[in-house]
Amino acid sequence: MNILGISAYYHDSAACLVRDGDIVAAAQEERFTRKKHDFRFPHHAIEYCLKEGGIRGTDLDYVVFYDKPFLKFERLLLTYLAYAPRGLKSFLMAMPLWLKQKLWIKDLIATELDFDGKILFPEHHESHAASAFFPSPFKEAAILTVDGVGEWATASYGIGRDNQIEILAELQFPHSLGLLYSAFTYFTGFKVNSGEYKLMGLAPYGEPKYVDLIYNELIDLKEDGSFRMNMKYFNYCAGLTMTNDRFARLFGGPPRKPETRITQREMDIARSIQVVTEEIMLRMARHVHKETGMKYLVLAGGVALNCVANGRILREGPFEDIWIQPAAGDAGGALGAALYVWYQYLENSRQADNKTDFQKGSYLGPSFHNDEIEQFLKEENIPAQKLSDAEIISTTADLIASGNVIGWFQGRMEFGPRALGSRSILGDARSPKMQSVMNLKIKFRESFRPFAPSVLEEHVSDYFEIDRPSPYMLLVASVREDKRLDGHDGALTGLDKLKVQRSVIPAVTHVDYSARLQTVNRETNPLYHALIHAFHQKTGCPVIINTSFNVRGEPIVCTPKDAFLCFMRTNMDYLIMGNFLLDKKQQKALEHDIDWRKVYELD
Repeated sequence: MNILGISAYYHDSAACLVRDGDIVAAAQEERFTRKKHDFRFPHHAIEYCLKEGGIRGTDLDYVVFYDKPFLKFERLLLTYLAYAPRGLKSFLMAMPLWLKQKLWIKDLIATELDFDGKILFPEHHESHAASAFFPSPFKEAAILTVDGVGEWATASYGIGRDNQIEILAELQFPHSLGLLYSAFTYFTGFKVNSGEYKLMGLAPYGEPKYVDLIYNELIDLKEDGSFRMNMKYFNYCAGLTMTNDRFARLFGGPPRKPETRITQREMDIARSIQVVTEEIMLRMARHVHKETGMKYLVLAGGVALNCVANGRILREGPFEDIWIQPAAGDAGGALGAALYVWYQYLENSRQADNKTDFQKGSYLGPSFHNDEIEQFLKEENIPAQKLSDAEIISTTADLIASGNVIGWFQGRMEFGPRALGSRSILGDARSPKMQSVMNLKIKFRESFRPFAPSVLEEHVSDYFEIDRPSPYMLLVASVREDKRLDGHDGALTGLDKLKVQRSVIPAVTHVDYSARLQTVNRETNPLYHALIHAFHQKTGCPVIINTSFNVRGEPIVCTPKDAFLCFMRTNMDYLIMGNFLLDKKQQKALEHDIDWRKVYELD
């Protein structure tokens, strides 16, 4: 039985094909269109999923959309009515897309796929809950979903048992932890729905001086993690911005303009809202444990990508273990919707062992074989050297150890926002210069943003204060005391803290000694594991830098062409695609190339 799940029209549109309960394929539309966070109907992602499954639209048994458009439209209309006449401009901007497309999804699906079967519409947070529980390793678990907003719900909790999920309670719009965090993302000059990672990365540079102000003026937080927001400070219900003038006066001035200098105020604001977010998540987790009595917790929704909060729930919360959907945002709703139909709607059995998840490492996207890569290289007359499997491992390990930055393009593309060793840029975590080099010369992004370590799963506890795998880069753990260096940065403030070498793996150690880590399993990704193992044998260090294979403002690369263009437009030293090694020094300059340094006003 073939079930196609679709998410679209908010951000990160995606498609997923589930066959007899097995996740065959899943991908975000942005990877194919090259438009970051593409929200349009996922034509290309659907085409890929069907191709990967060897079927056509007429072969599908069910198509399922990740939320209920009419309920979402109801919320939109009632919200605008509540705030009228304020918000007329926003209303007029939103209506055309709803009236032309969003309300006619059933017809669009039937036409696009030539499909005359059953089309189903679970609720938004049901799709999130299904994406969290059904791929998890647990037979039964508590479920917590937290995001901006679905139809009306902004957070929910429930229970998953075997092949069924039950939502027990929810918070409703406009009171939303996701929208609260996005409001601060906007106010500090970052882009909503994509800059939240930056806000989280900026937080350790600041002091939590606004925490009391947030609690006293912006939110009324209860012991169970529920809260009400003081909406007189926010503009997102009917306006075109997240915050208003009252909010600006509260924080001593207008929002930071994007791309301008980051001041201590933004750092302190970032730290303050991060502290509040972690406290809310911890209270929610404790309440859910108290109400459900479950040993395990699963998480989804955009806020579940806040890996600092996740790390605290794991360390300080009452649950024995947690599992987070790698595509926790709206893209994962496509996967959850498809699994919801297979298990909940059709009542098929589910076999879980509390050990191994069903996510397949999240390697669910397209792959390209050596013959396809070779054909691209020949057609474009690109010089490359073909190596054996063993040479790929040993050569790449040597190149990383010598201080080179490597583009790594192997196997199936990752599903979700993290690169996990298939579409990655790799470097030496031991290098004190590598963070600034990769931020400014490779990624063309803000200097303060930390990089993630990939570490051999069997050695994770040798370097980090964690006793279990973190395969999806969704947990933050501290670098072990015996791997730290005494940096003496007490007199330094703000971004000057970047100048201090804090550990034996400085390129992946944040200013608070934390790291957003990925553990690499020998069975889940044998090639990537073999590479880090070879690096470990050569250097004595089982940790390398892993960042996503893209430049700022672009999606992660999908095809050999995407990878080559990204390689050529950055200061990467080498590109390894399949068994082919490309040396930057041997390449001809691109015609009509983009000067990314000018685009991002970098020195």
